Amino acid sequence: MTIEINTLQDLPTAAKTFLEETNNRKVFAFDGQMGAGKTTFIISLLKAMGIEDVEGSPTYSLVNIYESPAFGRVHHFDLYRLNSENEAYDIGIEEMLYGGDYCFIEWPEKISNLLPENTIWVYIRSNNQ
Repeated sequence: MTIEINTLQDLPTAAKTFLEETNNRKVFAFDGQMGAGKTTFIISLLKAMGIEDVEGSPTYSLVNIYESPAFGRVHHFDLYRLNSENEAYDIGIEEMLYGGDYCFIEWPEKISNLLPENTIWVYIRSNNQ
């Protein structure tokens, strides 16, 4: 599936389409350069899931946890500052990844060995890349 987003006004529709087309899959690894729009798209997904109080990227805490009225618990990971897979174990990442909740992961390459087999990789590219 390819979703093209030309303006910020396209994000709500793109997020809704994304959620409809992923067939209830729950673990998503977002791949893209710094500034490509990973966090912006994930925030749009959270809003499309009915989460109103979105905190932005969990750059320092590594994970923000939300409760969606329609989708249940959602974990938003930003692993940019993660130094090792051991640090991921320290935050209980296995329970979150394999617990049946939605997981949106930025910088997933830092934990690629820990991701479930059915993880959906989402490649975000800007027109400038």
